Amino acid sequence: MNIYLQGLTMGLAYVAPIGLQNLFVINSALTQKRSRVYITALIVILWDVSLGVACFLGAGALMQAVPWLQKVILGMGSLIVIYIGIGLLRAKASLEGGKDVNIPIWKLFTTAFVVTWMNPQALIDGTMMLGAFRASLPVGGDLPFIFGFGSASILWFLTLSTVVSLLGSKFNEKILNIINKVCGAVIIFYGCKLLWSFVKLMGWL
Repeated sequence: MNIYLQGLTMGLAYVAPIGLQNLFVINSALTQKRSRVYITALIVILWDVSLGVACFLGAGALMQAVPWLQKVILGMGSLIVIYIGIGLLRAKASLEGGKDVNIPIWKLFTTAFVVTWMNPQALIDGTMMLGAFRASLPVGGDLPFIFGFGSASILWFLTLSTVVSLLGSKFNEKILNIINKVCGAVIIFYGCKLLWSFVKLMGWL
């Protein structure tokens, strides 16, 4: 349960900061019917979870094939996680972008795929971050962690859709900035935790 909760909290902190996926869901919730809002959220969840699983398993396969790579991914991944967190603390959230949501379902499906999978930075950051976590997990911890990470995506996007639909215009950039700051702090905490695991793995303490 502890590993599942770790995956859940890390997943929430990673997915909640405002990016194109979130803007897509937010603008849908502000402009579309409730049924369409949830369809949009479910499509985004599908691609988000699939990317997370691919990054997690891909990094794991690399570490199994090249054992010394575990130390590299854990060390670099921890620094990348901390860097992402610091970036969120410094960033200013904006509701600009991702506004083209009044499109056919098939186009929504493909656009959500492009927004999620065709972002090289997301692929690199996701692989390094999830790879670092996988390198720090005990034997048997992979499944509960990825379930927790996947649950975070489901919980976040469905909650976001519902809250924005109910609040409407009251959902503003000030709220988004608060979300970013909280998530940035959580991500920095986990990054420091991963860095500590790296130090112990190297035998420096």
